[in-house]
Amino acid sequence: MITTHALHSARLKNNCPICFANDGLEFSFTQEQITKKLFTRAEKSISEKLYCHGCKNTIYPVNWNDDIERVYRYHKKQAKPKQTSVKFTKLGYLLVVGTLLGVTLITLVFYYNTIGLY
Repeated sequence: MITTHALHSARLKNNCPICFANDGLEFSFTQEQITKKLFTRAEKSISEKLYCHGCKNTIYPVNWNDDIERVYRYHKKQAKPKQTSVKFTKLGYLLVVGTLLGVTLITLVFYYNTIGLY
């Protein structure tokens, strides 16, 4: 299952390059998180989107002017991504611990058979 988490969003006072409204632009930065039965992991990539609520359009970077680009760089620093490390679920921990116990038990039985104590 893939879940999208909002990292940062901000309303801008810049003019929209399409409809020229000065109160409708909004930046949003999101990151996807993958949840499986054994683990959870966040993706490295951060998705960014500039949306105008005035004309109801997504504004692509080709249409950005220097002011919007400068505000984008500032707000991108504000978006703190989640850690991309793997986090085990309860089932994942149970499987890892069970595997380690099984390997330990097999190793002990093999060791005691070779030295003749068993």
